Amino acid sequence: MNSLLELLSRLPAERDELELPDKKPTYSAAEAKAEADRCLYCADAPCIKACPTEIDIPTFIKKIATGNVRGSAKTIFEQNLLGYSCARVCPVEVLCVGACVYNAWHREPIAIGRLQRYATEKATAHGETPLLARSSGASRAPDGADEASSQAGGARKKVALVGAGPASLACAGYLALEGHDAVIFEKRALPGGLNTTGIAPYKLHAQDALHEIAWVEALGVAIQTGVEVGKDVRGEDLLRDYDAVYLGVGLGEDTKLRIPGEDGPGIYGATAWIEAMKLARAQGTSPKNARVLVIGGGNTAIDVARECALLGAAEVTMVYRRDTASMSGYAHEMEGARKEGVRLVTHATPVAFERDASGALTGLRVSLKSDTQGAPGEQVLACDMVAVAIGQSKMHAIAAEFPGVTVDGRGCIVADPATGATGNPKVFSGGDCINGGKEVVNAVADGRNTARHLERTWAGPRDARKTWPT
Repeated sequence: MNSLLELLSRLPAERDELELPDKKPTYSAAEAKAEADRCLYCADAPCIKACPTEIDIPTFIKKIATGNVRGSAKTIFEQNLLGYSCARVCPVEVLCVGACVYNAWHREPIAIGRLQRYATEKATAHGETPLLARSSGASRAPDGADEASSQAGGARKKVALVGAGPASLACAGYLALEGHDAVIFEKRALPGGLNTTGIAPYKLHAQDALHEIAWVEALGVAIQTGVEVGKDVRGEDLLRDYDAVYLGVGLGEDTKLRIPGEDGPGIYGATAWIEAMKLARAQGTSPKNARVLVIGGGNTAIDVARECALLGAAEVTMVYRRDTASMSGYAHEMEGARKEGVRLVTHATPVAFERDASGALTGLRVSLKSDTQGAPGEQVLACDMVAVAIGQSKMHAIAAEFPGVTVDGRGCIVADPATGATGNPKVFSGGDCINGGKEVVNAVADGRNTARHLERTWAGPRDARKTWPT
């Protein structure tokens, strides 16, 4: 098992992300109580309905107000084992906070995310007594055969999970708490998926993501890094050696524009650039003093644009092919980007990159389809660096490792969103690889739901009405 110190030792001490401070630091105890006291404990609790993991928000807030911080965290973890990172990265403005009744009264809504961070951070701090314990009820006989358990009502099972992102971590953590063996295989050197490599640093730094991962491991989860399924271990091996396989692999490499001039220095895939910025000191990829273009209109594009602006870019411009209303990025995030100096050019379709005689990037030629920002026609936007944020490749290769697992027209793995079940009865899946890319909290919900489904299936009729967790 990786300890937190061992995980942190894999992170370079100097990383670009450390130049971007936490925008919403932890509440003090007094601040948390004052904010918690404002909660009205609504009978219908619209905030719960707005949360993909259905956390009992009024109850965890009430426990903070009464000084029961560990009890508050336990309420959160019952529904969302990654409640700490979700508290920091969830778009609360359009989820729980956006549903708060105070909004309708034009009053400041409850800062639910910051209260959730306060409770979970306190309860999982180094030196704190473990809040959750692995069940000792299930068992496996010495020869490996399953035994019925008088407490859990089921048998101890072995589950292989592919990819160490939020979906797999949530699924593995809940399975481990029920006494099952959960082993995660991750091809990268660091576990955590986007929580470690892709979240904007002003929301979550890599070391904080690793802190949460170490906490999940301590529940009884095993993580093997540097192991790529399909290369270092085959799908058929996992199907033979484990009772179930969970695919929580996220998405693949950044999609390219495939226009002239793209292959060369100065042009980066957005998620690859974010990962380099979060995990290392830039070597030729720094936006400092550069004219930066970010192509795309989603949340990843906005994150890159904001990060470049905060890291000292001379100017940052987002280039989007349709109008503002069509952008998939959140409006509040775009507003934040504008405040940090990011400019937006809409109705602009990239045509070709331009380079000088030495091959250095000098500009992006775009086709303007509207006269809202000038006459229609082609225009060259000067730039020294470009980040392409137009999506990521999908999961055909990993699906091919498991007979019966299929992908849809988008390249996403086909799975039942309620259980994660795929076309192979031993294989389940969740997170970005089945939805094409949503929030961390959606991936956590998927992983949790599959863990519940498996536990109920294995527990048998005796525990069919079992609630979760025990």
